[in-house]
Amino acid sequence: MTTDILVIGTGISGLTYAIKIALLSPNIKVILICKSKLDEGNTKYAQGGIAVVSNFKEDSYEKHINDTLIAGDGMCNKKVVDFVVKEGGKRLKELIDWGIEFDKENKNKLDLGREGGHSAQRIVHHKDHSGSEIIRALIEKIKSLKNIEYLENHLLVDLITDHHIGNVPKRCYGAYVISITDEKIIKITSKISVLSTGGAGQLFEFTTNPKGATGDGLGAAYRAKVQIKNLPYVQFHPTMLYSNVNDDTFLITEAIRGKGAKLKNINGERFMHKYDSREELASRDIVSRAISSEMKKNDSKYVLLDSTNIKKEIFKKNFPKIFETCKSINCNPLKNPIPVVPAAHYFCGGIEVDIYGRTNLNGLYSIGECSYTGLHGSNRLASNSLLESIVFSHRAAKISIKEIENLDIEEKIFNSIPKWNGKQSISNEELKIIFELKLQLQRIMSKEVSIFKTINGLKLAEKKLKNLYEKTLKLYNEKKLTPQLCELRNMVSVSYLLIKQSLEIKFNSGVFFNQDYE
Repeated sequence: MTTDILVIGTGISGLTYAIKIALLSPNIKVILICKSKLDEGNTKYAQGGIAVVSNFKEDSYEKHINDTLIAGDGMCNKKVVDFVVKEGGKRLKELIDWGIEFDKENKNKLDLGREGGHSAQRIVHHKDHSGSEIIRALIEKIKSLKNIEYLENHLLVDLITDHHIGNVPKRCYGAYVISITDEKIIKITSKISVLSTGGAGQLFEFTTNPKGATGDGLGAAYRAKVQIKNLPYVQFHPTMLYSNVNDDTFLITEAIRGKGAKLKNINGERFMHKYDSREELASRDIVSRAISSEMKKNDSKYVLLDSTNIKKEIFKKNFPKIFETCKSINCNPLKNPIPVVPAAHYFCGGIEVDIYGRTNLNGLYSIGECSYTGLHGSNRLASNSLLESIVFSHRAAKISIKEIENLDIEEKIFNSIPKWNGKQSISNEELKIIFELKLQLQRIMSKEVSIFKTINGLKLAEKKLKNLYEKTLKLYNEKKLTPQLCELRNMVSVSYLLIKQSLEIKFNSGVFFNQDYE
């Protein structure tokens, strides 16, 4: 297959980028690659919403900028923070024009929520399932645009660069992708390629991310020698429901603490006042470490989120999905505290990009969670991720169109790129080995490279990961490439790089906490 632009990943970043291209330049052909169904991905599970300044009587750009810089603990790019915050209003209006329905106090006034680290109410939301509403409307828009084609159930294998035709990698020419249904690998060449593949929460045993968040874009970029920065700054969300629901994890949004819910240890005692003056509304890194400390201190598997002080009508109106989900596991949040545990949630680092989403490899862009823009610093302010996505998708789309208009790639270069040549068989026993290696990786990362780290623990994890890498490489060289092996390969690559970068960091900041530096 061949196209003008190849977009890999269909969360809010990939979809808004593709829509923007299609609307601004209808003659440009776009192919979207979805790992599963078009509506599946991290965005779908976002509960909180988008942080955008809209009530200028009680809020301001300066307040939002300052909140972001405080959360980022001195490691944000101030220039990026400034334009992301100030451009957010225009991008939000576009989403509303495209059919996304956000909650309103009245006909013309948006209902604004508040989350940890914010000094004002500014979270635009759709009850407690903003992500699913955003994806619903964006998919409707995508399906109305004739120059966008999408492939569901396809997974990124590798980026195509100059090295596939015997040269040093200087440009990206598309990607090899594998069909999850029939395991065939196809070559898609493109003038511009965009990674919007999300994060890698599946590196850890506890994560709020869906099963597909295995760092596919990060792994492929690493192998293509693309710059990756600040990978160890992994934000853990403080409150994931301790019990799985239908074999899936479930996030409890911090907006519930914004409405007054309190954290208590297993003995029913409040504890956040001992860790931060903002108590339950402290930033996520502080709350997650506090919860982990309390769990360790009391030898408990979870803490309690007590929302019984929130009025029934307020709770049901704002958190209907949380209410129904908790009731499904026999926990009535109006009467009983909710058992919660911190879980890997969001990568603040990733593929390094400029202010237009461009990487150091020509023809390759990266947007959304898999990118590192400098906005989040060492800790993401709640609900800034969707804001970052819509601002950078817009910027990347505008500059992509200019690039394509001035681009001249000889047809013979695309024709010289070989088809994928792989092995033809893999047994059920080998698939079982892949599954077991994945579990081993998650245990290593969760034990040694989680909320609390030590130098010895990181070195031990590095040693164990090297062993996993060698076993994975052997499978890759000798067996048929399957979607499961692709994911394991990416997870090993990203984990190893994360550990290497963790050992290079010599001070604690934001979500990165090495106990040897206390």
